[in-house]
Amino acid sequence: MSKIIDGKLIAQNLKDRLKKEIIELNKKHNQVPGLAVIQVGNVAASSVYVKAKTKSALEVGIEVIDHHLDENISEKELIEIIKKLNNQDNVNGILVQLPLPNHINEQFILDTINPNKDADGFHPLNVGNLSISATNDENLLIPCTPYGCLHMLKSLDIDLKGKNAVVIGRSNIVGKPMAQLLLKESCTVTIAHSKTRDLPNICNKADILIAAVGKAEIVRGDWIKEGAIVIDVGINRIQLKVNGETKNKLVGDVNFDEGKLKASAITPVPGGVGPMTIACLLRNTTIAFKNNFK
Repeated sequence: MSKIIDGKLIAQNLKDRLKKEIIELNKKHNQVPGLAVIQVGNVAASSVYVKAKTKSALEVGIEVIDHHLDENISEKELIEIIKKLNNQDNVNGILVQLPLPNHINEQFILDTINPNKDADGFHPLNVGNLSISATNDENLLIPCTPYGCLHMLKSLDIDLKGKNAVVIGRSNIVGKPMAQLLLKESCTVTIAHSKTRDLPNICNKADILIAAVGKAEIVRGDWIKEGAIVIDVGINRIQLKVNGETKNKLVGDVNFDEGKLKASAITPVPGGVGPMTIACLLRNTTIAFKNNFK
């Protein structure tokens, strides 16, 4: 039976360390890190995520500057708000909760954020810094979900050097930066995606399998190499019939019941990667704060 990687516990350990560090930073600088959170509109899922991020930030001692904006705000008005936050001394990290309404260009908005305050690590300058750095530099602002995945892998206390790693998914948010992080750990990395031929066979060669494709339970047990480590980034809502009633259930991109029979370690959904993403957002905000004093 495989080890279930407890994302909640690992995330809590990281948050506990950040809380202690922020106490010391406050003693030294008489200031704490500040995180500006921008939500446009009232998408239910976004509200849930913003609430969780705000709660965690306050728990570790980060000041939260909340901007909940009307969904009809113009792109120009939103850019002006971000520009003000870029120049606000008590703001070290800026988070724009996605998705944005259709009339707003998301990439244009993300590009407007001062790269030194880019809490999500999505700005092209930070993406470039991640790409060209020789190691996983602790001073970089790294996309939160892949960095959380790396934390989970390192919690297993195994040597990653030379491992065959397969990342299913090529998004700018997870797939591409995940591959960069694994390369810096000296893994041999394959990026697979929806057009990849013979995907089950490619996955079956992976010592480390990162599933970030956004398709419910696409990865079956027979895709997984015996003893592989499986990190499931997917969050998919499916409907099940239980005693004649239709119920919603959250599942990952991996069929968990089948996967745990093959993997040496596997993340659950929920309770796996999700908590790590929030913890790494707080980590980025704290890093941005510390970089101010260099």
